Amino acid sequence: MNELKSITVFCGSSEGNDATILKQAIQLGEVLAKEDITLVYGAAKIGVMGKVAEAALNSKGKVIGVIPEFLKLKEVVHLGLHELITTENMHQRKLKMHELADGFITLPGGFGTFEELFEIITWAQLGLHQKPIGLLNSNGFYDDLIAMLETMVSKGLLKMENYEMLIVDTEVEPLLEKMRAYKPKAVPKWLKLERT
Repeated sequence: MNELKSITVFCGSSEGNDATILKQAIQLGEVLAKEDITLVYGAAKIGVMGKVAEAALNSKGKVIGVIPEFLKLKEVVHLGLHELITTENMHQRKLKMHELADGFITLPGGFGTFEELFEIITWAQLGLHQKPIGLLNSNGFYDDLIAMLETMVSKGLLKMENYEMLIVDTEVEPLLEKMRAYKPKAVPKWLKLERT
């Protein structure tokens, strides 16, 4: 079983127009707090991100925000967090969020959310980490993406073992249970050689 003391959450800085997405974002924040799991996220007070953070804080959970300096200037930063880490750029932000996490959960979002999800799963595919990666498919938001990934497998462009690294559920608590039970794939042989 994977011990999840902290989870990095990737999600949108916009709220969108689907109440179910916001409801599940709030539920995620509440569940993380209840289970004493530290929330690590992008430090914004707005959008889906803000909903997760506020819910965790309101439920007495610990929240760490990581934000690049230039975004702090846009006045989107949440000032009520337990810890706020400022980085020089977006790449350093992602490295820090990876470093602080025992696992990752992606909620609905836009381009930035997709970029974060695919970078972290690519790192796992390359054997750079073996942390569980969850996808919360709120109200079918990621149905088309999942279908696209299945097409990539059927066309021989994505290995099934790499596709299966993405842990998917439509509900928060079952997703966390799957993440705890996740068994990472073996480290690639070529990476073992580089490490010796």
